[in-house]
Order: sequence, then structure tokens, then C-alpha cells
Amino acid sequence: MAVTLPAPPIVDTTPPEESVRPRRRPAPGVVVSAAFLVLVVAAVAAPGLLTGTDPLAADPIGALRPPSADHWFGTDQLGRDVFTRVVYGARYSLSIGVASTLLSVVAGGLIGLVAGLSPRFVDEVLSRGLDVLSAFPEVLLALLFIAFTEPGTPSLVMAIALAFAPRYGRMVRAQTLLVRRAGYVEQAVTFGLSRWRLAARHILPNVLGPLPILATIGLGAAIINAAALSFLGMGPQPPSPEWGAMLSESRSYLRVAWWAAILPGVTLVLTVIALTSVGRRLQERFEGRH
Repeated sequence: MAVTLPAPPIVDTTPPEESVRPRRRPAPGVVVSAAFLVLVVAAVAAPGLLTGTDPLAADPIGALRPPSADHWFGTDQLGRDVFTRVVYGARYSLSIGVASTLLSVVAGGLIGLVAGLSPRFVDEVLSRGLDVLSAFPEVLLALLFIAFTEPGTPSLVMAIALAFAPRYGRMVRAQTLLVRRAGYVEQAVTFGLSRWRLAARHILPNVLGPLPILATIGLGAAIINAAALSFLGMGPQPPSPEWGAMLSESRSYLRVAWWAAILPGVTLVLTVIALTSVGRRLQERFEGRH
């Protein structure tokens, strides 16, 4: 007599809905921000592609003309094309922002790494130093530095780097202490790995990961602080078409030629917003929140 065995249960191998995460498309604002940054980078790399006018060419007869087909952003008090100066000014503003951000990341990162790897006494000294610098507003700290040097682009870059270094130093120190207590790092210590070799092989790759993303967000703050200091006469001097200097030159003509100050200011604000938006999106992807 044949025995019929029950059929094996059918196992549904389809993953549950909650475990399937559809890839979220970038928000329209992020796409627009990225496209705007492409234009800004093009203005930095090849301004001649966007305008064929000399940013220093003056035309007193055509001074203070409103925006038109010939002059998209109008002209300033000397008859210079404002759009051309905004395009060429991107190189000044972004170069200052990038240079100061790189310096602050390197300096702050080194201080934070040394503090996190050093004995307690050295860590306390460096940490308290970072806390003291962090207590000052960034613009005020930069102004104090320039007061002991002289106005100009090199001093402006160094001043902003000094003002922003503490934020990166504190972040790197916190990450270093966190990674230092990880199990694989403690195991490497038991194998006799030296402190600095341990830092290069195990700690640095894990600590430096979020730094480029944070630097992208911090770049916007560096650019707007550079423009603020240039507005006060601490940065590139006229007739350099730097955005902050353009705002300073045009402030006396707001009633009769608002475009000479408003449009460079709008470009500055849009650049900072675009950098922050793209940086936040990169941070979300890095942290797995996309």
C-alpha cells in the first residue's frame, strides 16, 4: 500500500515590504543646486565661456544702467558690466573659500588626531585650546587675526582657516577617541603595534571618512565669511571683482542702482545654499539615511 507524503510547505522567499528600500530619487532642490554649482565651477574654470567682456573695462558714459539684453545684470558706477564681474568674481570667492577650508581641515584634523592619540595631559591642553578658540565668533576671530597682519587675500585665507579649524579639530578628536576604543584597535594594541602606525593603519581611514562631506558644508560658511570680511575691506582690494568687495563698492548706490549690489549678493547666497544642500545630501547618503 503506497503511502502519500504530504507536500512540503511552500516557503515565500520574497522579502517583506519593509525590508525592501526603494532608492529615493534626489529631491528637485538638490538637482537644481548641483546644476547651479556646475555653472559656478564653469565660471571659476573658464569664465570666458560665460562672458566675453573684461571685468575691469570701465565705460563712464554707460554707468549705472539697469539690466538689459546688453548688460544682463546692469552696469556699476564706473560702467563696468556687473554680470561679467560676478562671473570673474566666482574665482576669487571660491578660491578663498576652498583654500581656507583645506587649511582649516588639515590644521584642525592634525590637532584633533594628536589630541585623541596623546596621553591625557596633552589631550586636555589641546582640547582646552580648541574650546577657547571655539568660544569666539568666527568672524571676530578672523578680524583679530587680520588686525595683527594686514588686509589682503593671504591674510584673509589664514584668518578664515584659523576661525574654522576648531570645528574640525573637535570632530576629529571625538572620532579618534571613539575608534580608539573599538575592539579591533584594542586587539592591534595587544599585538604591539606602535601608536602612530596604529593611527595610520586603523584610525585615520575611519576618522577621515566624514571630513570631505563636512568640508563641503563648511565651504559655504567659509565663502560667506570671506565675503563679509571683504565687505569690510579685509580681503582683495578694488578693483578686484570679488563678491564681497563688489557689495562694498555698490552700497552707496542702492537707491539709484540696486542691481549693482543685489544681484552679486543673490549670487553669493545661492552659491552658499547650493553648497549646503548638496553637502547635506551627501551627509545623508554617508550616514545611510538616503
